[in-house]
Amino acid sequence: MTRTDLALTRIDVKVLERLAIAVESLAEASSEPRCYPPAKAAELLGKTENWVVEAIQDRRIPFTYIGRTPMLTAKHIRAIQESGEVQPRTLRAA
Repeated sequence: MTRTDLALTRIDVKVLERLAIAVESLAEASSEPRCYPPAKAAELLGKTENWVVEAIQDRRIPFTYIGRTPMLTAKHIRAIQESGEVQPRTLRAA
């Protein structure tokens, strides 16, 4: 089989289009500098918006200001999730 034999067929074009769409969506999803308002951050954390706002006011969670608006980045949300992790006191031997 030569390169000419492997020329793009109708199926190959469709596969390449789907692959391009998947790669583009991955590139958009991996763009880290996205900021979330307290309502969206609360949804991602499984908390109420009120909890997030109070935690920001009390400086209990990391956040950043965009202008006068407190916002949370994906890094902040991961830090909040990791800070709540609890390890078992002892590991039982099997």
